[in-house]
Amino acid sequence: MKIHGIDHVEFCVSDVDEFAVPLLDAYGFSVHGRGGPETGLAGERTLLLRQGRIQLLLRSGLTPDSPAARYVATHGDGVAAIGFGTDDIEGAFREALAGGAEPLATPSFSSRDGVTVGTATVTGLGDIVHRFVQRSGPGDEFSPGEVEMVTPRPAAGPPLLEVVDHVAVCVPAGQLAPAVQQYQHSLGLSEIFDERIEVGGQAMLSKVVQDPAAEVTFTLLEPDRTREPGQIDEFLASHRGAGVQHLAFRTVSIAHAVRTLSGRGVEFLTAPGGYYQVLEQRLGSVTIPVDTLQELNVLADRDRWGEMFQIFARSTHERRTFFFELIERQGALTFGTKNIKALYEALEVTRGVLASDG
Repeated sequence: MKIHGIDHVEFCVSDVDEFAVPLLDAYGFSVHGRGGPETGLAGERTLLLRQGRIQLLLRSGLTPDSPAARYVATHGDGVAAIGFGTDDIEGAFREALAGGAEPLATPSFSSRDGVTVGTATVTGLGDIVHRFVQRSGPGDEFSPGEVEMVTPRPAAGPPLLEVVDHVAVCVPAGQLAPAVQQYQHSLGLSEIFDERIEVGGQAMLSKVVQDPAAEVTFTLLEPDRTREPGQIDEFLASHRGAGVQHLAFRTVSIAHAVRTLSGRGVEFLTAPGGYYQVLEQRLGSVTIPVDTLQELNVLADRDRWGEMFQIFARSTHERRTFFFELIERQGALTFGTKNIKALYEALEVTRGVLASDG
């Protein structure tokens, strides 16, 4: 199957305008489209946000029985759909069904001003659905007949964020291997990384699947039930099933991005104690000075192709079930072997603070 990266990520939220505020004011996105009954979208309202090659579609229900409202009632605000670009929507849809996905919406097309957009939707993990999107024509339409495009405000500077680097999904214990197989068979992804992560008395298992062009990457996580309950167990309980735990945005300069977002009110997690004292011993010299990494709490790692730098934003979700990550890649194509543990150790500190406050 040939898919061309992540076309868009769709959030179902209780209020699109409220959810959009930090994305617009802090993260640097801008509004490019709006949808609702007046544009042909019955019972729901949408906002289309863009930055770099990232498209986020925010959707909220106007009635309690709308699909978006039902999603929020079960899971809270969160990622409900991931769209993949393709130049053969019929073929992608057939292959996904042959690989075990269930059909939710057969291929259909809409057009406006010389632009044609085709979509088809299949099941994913839990209540996440996957949408194939085929676009043709010279215009900038997102979804003719549903989203009315608007002229965005002029950007203050170059985009901070480039593209969706990866999507992290938590699945119940025992479902990691079936989830990998599902993505292999229905989307043509391959397993590229496998790790068991221990944080204190808890443990989790992680596998990463990716398309051949390294444009679509899923990090899949399940709890290790032979150890103490931990972060993934809490996510699954609060989210009520499998779901997207975090979305990672790639940036060309993580130091600049962290400084900018911090200045706009975004809080980031702090690195585990002693992390930077042994960083150069573990990795050798790195492109970003260790003093800068320590100042900003950015983590560093490498694979055989190059370096990567990562940081988690502190979750502002009411259920603490979703957050954003920033990542800069300087040659690295996959994931290192140490940062995942360090990232989750940072999350564990926050988890302990929240527990003591509660």
